[in-house]
Amino acid sequence: MTSSSKTKKKNPLQHLIAGGCAGFVESSICHPLDTIKTRMQLRRQAAVMENTAQRILQTSLVEPALRLQHSLVDPIMNRAAVTATTATANATANAANGLLYQQSHVHEPRLRMDPSVMTATTSTTTVQSPPPRGVVRASLGPFGTAQRIIQREGFVALYKGLSAVYTGIIPKMAIRFVSFEYYKELLNTTHQQPPSSGIVFVAGLCSGLTEAILVVTPAEVCKIRMQSQMHSLVDVPVPKKKYTNVFSTAVTVVREEGIGALYKGVIPTMLRQGCNQAVNFTAYQYFKKKVLQNQQSQQLSPWQSLVLGGISGGMGPLVNNPLDVVKTRLQKQVVIPGKAPKYTGLFQACTVIAKEEGVLALWKGITPRLLRIMPGQAITFMTYEAVNAFVVRHGFFA
Repeated sequence: MTSSSKTKKKNPLQHLIAGGCAGFVESSICHPLDTIKTRMQLRRQAAVMENTAQRILQTSLVEPALRLQHSLVDPIMNRAAVTATTATANATANAANGLLYQQSHVHEPRLRMDPSVMTATTSTTTVQSPPPRGVVRASLGPFGTAQRIIQREGFVALYKGLSAVYTGIIPKMAIRFVSFEYYKELLNTTHQQPPSSGIVFVAGLCSGLTEAILVVTPAEVCKIRMQSQMHSLVDVPVPKKKYTNVFSTAVTVVREEGIGALYKGVIPTMLRQGCNQAVNFTAYQYFKKKVLQNQQSQQLSPWQSLVLGGISGGMGPLVNNPLDVVKTRLQKQVVIPGKAPKYTGLFQACTVIAKEEGVLALWKGITPRLLRIMPGQAITFMTYEAVNAFVVRHGFFA
């Protein structure tokens, strides 16, 4: 029985079917979380923009004598009246007009503005500019990001890039499980059953590196380009979509930037996938062995595979999230000929991001990533085990 099971596990078609089904189910359910994670990683830190706006406001409040002198050239009342009238007549005034409205309403002790024109006090001036139409007020967390995407682009926008995921999911899962079994058998020279944790770790590491080179990197470049072409967090509509599906995206990227552009971020992708699969397979196999020994059985129930897959899937992201952030930035940026790119490599990108946005920026998107990966791995292992058991039970590869 052991020999028969071992022979069946070596069949690549069995891993292809089980892995393909697992990947299809997992991506269909969890892809919106991946879109939210990508949008959060691509945005700049909100505090940086707020500090910039505050500095602009502070520098605009000059000394009273200088303001009085300026009022002789450019009367404040006229500027206030024009701005207030424009804001009243046109509710779609942009943020720049709102800033000019604040700058123009500086208080002068001897200049009393007409109450019908504006509201002011003799000590301070407080202006509440209405937000331009189309601006979605929401927090910048996972749920706020999802709200912005849905309100500005529609619910279907959460599934942007799904075609790229579907296109790569079957070969990705096939390569992952087939290569894992191959490397595990290759390293297990003593034919120990089950293999040691060290063998499983190295086999998982090699399988992650293999899938990153052959499938994951090109597919994710196309997916991220599709997901990021309309950025809801910036509130700037894009008139026409440049990337429509995975095939046209790949053709456009190759035509404009060369074939090498499909492998942007391949090093951090390899490190991320290798680390993920090494930890993932090692943890799952270890927990699985302990559970089977404890209950003295030979197969996990579906709910046990679900729980163990989720736990093992959450360990890797906590360690390698900076690699995922750098990978996303590298894959998103468009290289213009003759112009040096902002991010040139793994360590350089980490340094730039930490310097400009803070060290914690390297863990941007960790919450939606955990929400994405943990249930994703849970569904993957549960589906894989279920389909694999179904194939073995019906003797399709006997």
